[in-house]
Amino acid sequence: MSDVIRRSSDRLHKIAFIGNFLPRQCGIATFTTDLLTAVSREAPDSEVCAVVMNDVPQGYDYPPEVRFEIDQKKLSDYRLAADFLNMSQVDVVCLQHEYGIFGGESGAYILELLSHLRMPVVTTLHTVLREPLPSQRQVLRSICQYSDRVVVMSNRAVEILETIYGVPRSKIVMIGHGIPDVPFVDPNFYKDQFCVEGKKVILTFGLLSPGKGIEYMIDALPEIVDAHPDVVYIVLGATHPHIKRQSGESYRTSLLRRARELGVDSHLVFHNRFVDLSELCEFLGAADVYVTPYLNKEQIVSGTLAYALGAGKAVVSTPYWYAEEMLAEGRGRLVGFRDSKALAREINDLLTNEVERHAMRKRAYVFTRDMVWKEVARKYLEVFHVVKQERACWPRPRTRTRAAQVTPFEMPPVKLDHLLRLTDDVGILQHAKFAVPDRYHGYCTDDNARALIAVLQAQDIVSDPLPGGRNIEELAYLYLSFLHYAFNEETGRFRNFMAYDRRWLEEVGSEDCHGRAVWGLGVAIGLSRSSHLMGAAMPIFEKALGAVENFTSPRAWAFGLVGAQAYLNRFAGDSEVRRIRDRLAQRLFTLWNDHADDAWCWPEPYVTYENARIPQALIAAGHALDSREMVSAGLKSLEWLARLQLDEAGHFVPIGNRGWYAKGGERARFDQQPVEALAMMDACRTAFIATLDKKWADYAQLCLDWFLGRNDLSVPLYDEATGGCCDGLTPDGPNCNQGAESTLAWLLTLLGAYEMNSLQLAAETAAETPASATP
Repeated sequence: MSDVIRRSSDRLHKIAFIGNFLPRQCGIATFTTDLLTAVSREAPDSEVCAVVMNDVPQGYDYPPEVRFEIDQKKLSDYRLAADFLNMSQVDVVCLQHEYGIFGGESGAYILELLSHLRMPVVTTLHTVLREPLPSQRQVLRSICQYSDRVVVMSNRAVEILETIYGVPRSKIVMIGHGIPDVPFVDPNFYKDQFCVEGKKVILTFGLLSPGKGIEYMIDALPEIVDAHPDVVYIVLGATHPHIKRQSGESYRTSLLRRARELGVDSHLVFHNRFVDLSELCEFLGAADVYVTPYLNKEQIVSGTLAYALGAGKAVVSTPYWYAEEMLAEGRGRLVGFRDSKALAREINDLLTNEVERHAMRKRAYVFTRDMVWKEVARKYLEVFHVVKQERACWPRPRTRTRAAQVTPFEMPPVKLDHLLRLTDDVGILQHAKFAVPDRYHGYCTDDNARALIAVLQAQDIVSDPLPGGRNIEELAYLYLSFLHYAFNEETGRFRNFMAYDRRWLEEVGSEDCHGRAVWGLGVAIGLSRSSHLMGAAMPIFEKALGAVENFTSPRAWAFGLVGAQAYLNRFAGDSEVRRIRDRLAQRLFTLWNDHADDAWCWPEPYVTYENARIPQALIAAGHALDSREMVSAGLKSLEWLARLQLDEAGHFVPIGNRGWYAKGGERARFDQQPVEALAMMDACRTAFIATLDKKWADYAQLCLDWFLGRNDLSVPLYDEATGGCCDGLTPDGPNCNQGAESTLAWLLTLLGAYEMNSLQLAAETAAETPASATP
């Protein structure tokens, strides 16, 4: 291994591959999967992932290495993928390029992704045309301009890139097509596995399509069978999915009919399936002669030919560009395109002349030793290190815009004075004596997560500068910095309580604290306009989210779900976050199914704090997953909870924290906490988005009104003078201390009401717009 790879100071922390990926059935998917796997083995300390293209809406059942999925026909997905890679702090991107796997004319959509990447790009070209269409030429030239290096797999491709596309030679790297490292064995060793022992085996493999020229090989079979009656021709591979969608198995059927008409159908064996690597190597091992009768002269690379040579096969091929180069110097035989007689002549000669056939096999095997995946991966890693060093000082800038939101004039103004009063250079303090910050109790992660959400939700409503000269982005950085410091890398958990002298009072916080931190991070990533903030938030979010799966607290699951869904609202293609969301959602839904009934429509035998987070999570996840059952469960629970917390007089009455409410027991009326109103507001907003049912907007208004005096004691908890909120409603009146939790609950409820009004307005406008007016 080169010194470039060995230098630990230059270690590549994250490498991302863009292309297709198994189980999608195509050559690019196989190549990308194999290259990623090989690089992972050669760089075990690097995190290696894939961003993949989907040609069907439902995508594929990808392995965990796939982190982001792009609908190839959806231009906006390409930009989101760029944002995802940038925010994930990927060191190098390796693009697998083939015109047909990307959307737009000649695959132009991929330029939207490349143009917004900040890290170096190494592009592997799987097609290089000498006579491209104008759009193909422009797209490939642009790709090469965005790429720091361009990898090709043949010397012919190097020449064409220089002369036709004007790519500087210094930018082009020649690395052979990777191949599995298999031993040089006698074909008879494997033949009994495929019931062809004692026969001479001719093999062609790959996804079946008309351009493969199999019909010309079938036309050659009668002459071959005459000379070698024990011959069998195996055609291995499923029909290409795109061909199958367009014309079914008509090509395969025509080949079978042709063989029957020629009387050689008993010498032809089709294996109509996509085989894995180990079985493919066994098929190759059993072949005496490998044939590629392809029809396209300009084919610049062939994975099947590379694999056959790497397995030490005697090869007969038509003279497409890659075959001309690979089969030179006696490593194979070339015949003309569509020349069945030449195919028969060369194959018969090799089957007859055993000494020459085995000598050819050895020449091919020796020639391809530097193409085994281990060596190829090392060469790619060398290129990755070089481009990282070259580009380290020139990241590509990005900008974001956000549509303006409606600000309803009838709402109370958003006043951040008390939030600023509670915030120092560490974060937001937990408590206050009346409106005076109380330093004795220090800080907590819970409140800093809420504060992060609050300031980002306020960014379209509150104008900078804020009192004291601060601004929204500065506050967001401060609260995120607290969360960053709260995360304990050794335990993978958040600490919660910090003393005023900045000492952590615990090494591991509660599961609910962890869930709230994930919620705050997910919402921050979803709302932030700052690449710096997103870039800092995403690594913590990724590390922290997985731990939620190990928790037992349904509220921690719910917070994690709401945070994950907020994140996915921005980065919908993040496969790993989707997988975690799906598992958490299913776990919460299962809990609900196991415990809820019509009388007690709740997943637990008690109702305690921030209860509405559970139905909110079910509705949000169910809506995203298009699961009617999950959405229905969430709505039923929310309706049950809403009835439970509605007074006969028509105002909101949250479950009190002096005893809560156990199944079969009596519910506590007091003390009523502001976070309950916030949780109900957020759940109602989520329910409105999922259903557009106005009753949820009406109930959300009750939650806001509770702060303003429409409550059991008809007294306001919100203090207009300070901008703070009382710490709860007791039987004797408000708790006049204005701590962070209550103040943030008020601010977030008010901001939620602003958003609810905007959502209602948008829904009413859409309903009033005549169908004929729709573009």
